[in-house]
Amino acid sequence: MSASIAERLSELGIALPAPSAPTATYIPTKRIGSTLLVSGQVPRVDGKMSFIGKVGDTISLEEAQQAARVCALNIVAQLHAAVDGDLDRIAGCSRVRGFVNAAPDFGAHAAVINGASDLIVEIFGERGRHTRTAIGVGSLPHGVAVEVDADFEIDG
Repeated sequence: MSASIAERLSELGIALPAPSAPTATYIPTKRIGSTLLVSGQVPRVDGKMSFIGKVGDTISLEEAQQAARVCALNIVAQLHAAVDGDLDRIAGCSRVRGFVNAAPDFGAHAAVINGASDLIVEIFGERGRHTRTAIGVGSLPHGVAVEVDADFEIDG
């Protein structure tokens, strides 16, 4: 029998943050049938915006990967709230979209978003494998380096 997601989080030493409230006119999650959409999450740590700057300029690739990981952690926190704390209801991750606030000559967008993808797979195992898009953009809200959203399938 496989470990629960709560046990997996404990094994990984991951404590989920409190989910952030929206900062504009949107909701953090929306269920459509068995699909749960999670709005874009930024690298907010302890309620504060982190990783402010342009990747390839003031933010290194490694820092950007860490920012993407924080975004994914915030996605899981939103999921946790949406499924009333039962992450074992997550049947799979369908898609991850990552946006990188990149300097014009930066080209490693996919490597940045690996930070998010890797965490989702670490937590959910095979259920965490997903399709993905990594996009470079000229700016992001609050000047953050990365924003990530995701779609999941849920049971029940």
